[in-house]
Amino acid sequence: MKLRTLLMSAAATMAFAPAAMAERGADGQVNVIMWQAPSTMNLYLSSGTKDIIAASMTLEPLASFTPEGTLTPRLATELPSIENGGISEDLKTVTWKLKEGIKWSDGTDLTADDVVFTANYCMHPDGGCAQLAKFEGVESVEAVDPLTVKVTFTEPHPDPFSAFVGGQSPILQKAQFEQCIGSAAPTCTDQNFNPIGTGPFKVVEFKTNDVITFEANPEYRDPDKPAFATLTMKGGGDAAAAARSVLETGEFDYAWNTQLAPEVLEGMEANGKGHVQAAFGSLVERIHVNLTDPSSSLPEGERSTTKHPHPFLTDPAVRKALSMAIDRNLLTEIGYGQAGKPTCNLVPAPAAWASDNTECLTQDIEGAKALLDEAGWVPGGDGVREKDGVRLSMVFQTSVNAVRQDFQALIKQWWSEIGIETELKTVDASVFFGSDAGSPDTLQKFYADVEMYANNFEGNNPEPYLAKNTCNKAPGPENQWQGENTSRFCDPKHDELLAELGKTVDLEARGKLGQQMNDLITKDSNAIIPLVYRGTASAVSDTLGGVELNAWDTELWNVAEWHRKTE
Repeated sequence: MKLRTLLMSAAATMAFAPAAMAERGADGQVNVIMWQAPSTMNLYLSSGTKDIIAASMTLEPLASFTPEGTLTPRLATELPSIENGGISEDLKTVTWKLKEGIKWSDGTDLTADDVVFTANYCMHPDGGCAQLAKFEGVESVEAVDPLTVKVTFTEPHPDPFSAFVGGQSPILQKAQFEQCIGSAAPTCTDQNFNPIGTGPFKVVEFKTNDVITFEANPEYRDPDKPAFATLTMKGGGDAAAAARSVLETGEFDYAWNTQLAPEVLEGMEANGKGHVQAAFGSLVERIHVNLTDPSSSLPEGERSTTKHPHPFLTDPAVRKALSMAIDRNLLTEIGYGQAGKPTCNLVPAPAAWASDNTECLTQDIEGAKALLDEAGWVPGGDGVREKDGVRLSMVFQTSVNAVRQDFQALIKQWWSEIGIETELKTVDASVFFGSDAGSPDTLQKFYADVEMYANNFEGNNPEPYLAKNTCNKAPGPENQWQGENTSRFCDPKHDELLAELGKTVDLEARGKLGQQMNDLITKDSNAIIPLVYRGTASAVSDTLGGVELNAWDTELWNVAEWHRKTE
């Protein structure tokens, strides 16, 4: 069987035998492997995709995005609109109606108070909420009655579907988390590992960075779902082992994020036990440049903070040269094949938001050398450039993954050709994408000069994604290292554009503003260096039905529909 590319039709991707779902739990056990092991079930304390996916087994938002990027109600009765009165004429409020009879897994009722609490939890200034950008522009959230929630924005908000929408912004139970607000948030281990939810599964046992055991939620609103009585989510290993466990050995039913070279996956698929599903969303593999000093000579608590600018990466010429030296076309070819596209954009989609910037797609080693020469960075005796006693010597970190290590090796070579010395560092993915504020190796802590990873935004509105790069969202000890602006980028013009975007209604104008923000952080500043617009790809057993890969929301968004196929 050939690897299913990202260009295949949705119909082909979603083909499966009809469900034979007689009653909840009738299909027994389903096994999921997440080689980047989840480290928490509270995604508000982690920006890691692995943790967001794990939490989505249990925690739900008011509305979700479908695989086509359109909205569908989840805990809400319907999507608010101007026509049904849910969105005010002045676009400053959105009112949500909750479905009646929704129960938490402990048997208590979901109410508007839980939604209000969730907003207060994430928006608390001392909470270090990793999803704070979802609440950008929110002035207040109030309970109108037990099943009605009103969100008020500081300015007219043309797209109000951010807070409480998608897998990155689900509802927490007030009764469980009300003692965990503000600086107390990370101390509530039991709550963070075992959240009470409204979703199809409930947590039985959570072992951080190892395994999570779930069972069907007895209070789930559909009495026939989920089809599986239990779900085991195993963490650890690597992408290759995870893919083999589905495509070759059949030990697991689903392997998330099979980030491997195309020919490797094709060889595994030939065993006939499973297939790879793939879809394009907004996922961009990129390099973040640390604009602050990560030196270990600084006191703990001051490394990689805005107190100390980076000794040479604050030079725009150096950052530009780093980007110019990279051959994105080669990276795409060896790493992703048809499942990737070289890009210069942080926001590659939707089309109206994608900048027409293509300058970086042509590698220019000589141009990068000339740029550094002009900026006064002169090669020393060992070929490494220096100026005023400062050497262009960097630590380049990323998570352990075969494709990323190939990228690191190539990029190190290209940077050496322009006189920049690079030490490569790899971190276990569960740690790198983890939420432990005490770890020195998380992507948020960023105790390196440059780092490479990928994440994406939900739905077709990139505004909250771009909002992550405002000046006030840099990670640091004051927000428990959960800030979203990992490059510590700060440009008042960017923040001004975001404010303008927040009150712009015209769709074409919004796209243009988004393009300007994208260009500011990429081609104008090179604080973020995009590499490859890549697809989401995961391995699925041929015996598992109901899977709809979703690149616009949490990948396991419809796990309630999963079932065992009949012959």
